[in-house]
Amino acid sequence: MSAINLNASEVQIRETRLGSITGYQGSAAELVRCSREGTLQDSSRSFSQCMGCSSSTAFCQLSMIQDAAMINHAPVGCAGDFPNFSFVNRVGQAERKLPQTLGRYYSTNLEERDTVFGGVQKLEETIREVFSRTHPKAIFVTTSCASGIIGDDVDGTANDLSEELGIPVVACHCEGFKTKVWSTGFDAAFHAIVRKVVKPPRQKTNKVNIINFFGSHVFDKLLHQLGYEAQYIVPYTTVSQLEYLSEAAATIQICPTLGTYMGAALEQVYGVPEVKAPPAFGIAGTDLWMRELGRVLDRQAEIEEIIKSEHERVLPELAAYREKLAGKTAYLTAGAAHGHAIIALLRELGLTVKGAAIFHHDPIYDNGEALSDTLGLAVENYGDIPAYNVCNKQTYELVNILNRLKPDLLVARHGGMVIWGAKLGIPTFLMEDEQFGFGYQGVLNYAEKILDILDNQEFTTNLAKHSTIPYTRWWLEQDPFTFLGENLSVNSY
Repeated sequence: MSAINLNASEVQIRETRLGSITGYQGSAAELVRCSREGTLQDSSRSFSQCMGCSSSTAFCQLSMIQDAAMINHAPVGCAGDFPNFSFVNRVGQAERKLPQTLGRYYSTNLEERDTVFGGVQKLEETIREVFSRTHPKAIFVTTSCASGIIGDDVDGTANDLSEELGIPVVACHCEGFKTKVWSTGFDAAFHAIVRKVVKPPRQKTNKVNIINFFGSHVFDKLLHQLGYEAQYIVPYTTVSQLEYLSEAAATIQICPTLGTYMGAALEQVYGVPEVKAPPAFGIAGTDLWMRELGRVLDRQAEIEEIIKSEHERVLPELAAYREKLAGKTAYLTAGAAHGHAIIALLRELGLTVKGAAIFHHDPIYDNGEALSDTLGLAVENYGDIPAYNVCNKQTYELVNILNRLKPDLLVARHGGMVIWGAKLGIPTFLMEDEQFGFGYQGVLNYAEKILDILDNQEFTTNLAKHSTIPYTRWWLEQDPFTFLGENLSVNSY
């Protein structure tokens, strides 16, 4: 791990910067031990079915800035995410009573000729055309495998056009081929924002930055009680709001997988303190997070009162839910830090977590604090998870594992993974809103939702009867990790 370097045009990938991995199978406790001792090694796959792209995760954040435009310097096929995020943007605008606008996303449409002679001229023309059409407050240029391989000078072009047009034209280096950890795309987007958009503070405010995706605004009431104002970033903000993130009193992140770089950058460069405790999932996790928030905001006494009040409200209801869920088992597939938090929450509800498929693993976050160890906290508070798998969305492994473990419930953070539980007749919970399980109320939210899913299994049962899966009996009889290389720990499924 190294200090934030805004002089560099692009952020280091997570494999280099944090030592992140995408291949592991064994126990969660062994993974935590190796991470802390510095002996963790990645394990590669000789066969890979699918994986995400860092360009897509960069786009996930930059596309939601309301008065900016985004240009994907790439072949048109890389624009496949445009319709999805345009829809998400419109839905989010409606929920927040913002003006309904179409996403301003453009592609330079690199073709074979451009890969031979270069695509800089096409990029220049696209930037000028986008500015002429939309008059944005900033233009972000995301790179691609094609533009990276041919070596187009995206930084020089962006700098020249920024001076010509009088707005920030910002290069975001997020070529997919550079990293197997697509969360590096979040870091690339935030590096571009902090480097070229954020300005030094004029004065400090009572705002608290909340790095999130597109979830519900669950922090408003809590921060208002403490005398602070929630400022959700980056989705649905404006360029002028982003310019003065440096003036905030603190930074909260809903998930370190998303916000590790931005939180650390704002603290290291502008002195905005980061709340470093893992996300507030489960009672123990929420207690720790609340006390860290109180320490950072100097509101310890108020926080203790809130904790006492919430315990009195939530714990009796939680005990009743635990009785109903006793003996039930679950399997989880999700991103790293958020997945660790959900493991804690499920165990708080009394479910036995039979295993987890987590998309990557960061041994440490950008703040370098042991307090931020999300998986370590889950293991210390709730015990080991013996069947723990780090994988970058390898569906063939997931189907094999689910077929063997047959949990009562599958919890999935990403929509593409949900269908596999349903096809096997396993009731499945798609957790779309990342704030749904946050805090004390989040524990009850999860309990109620899980009970509802387990009590209404008829659709899943019928779907499984009439569904087929593309994997043969041969594969389902193999070890799930047949194509995964040597590892530090071996676990029998």
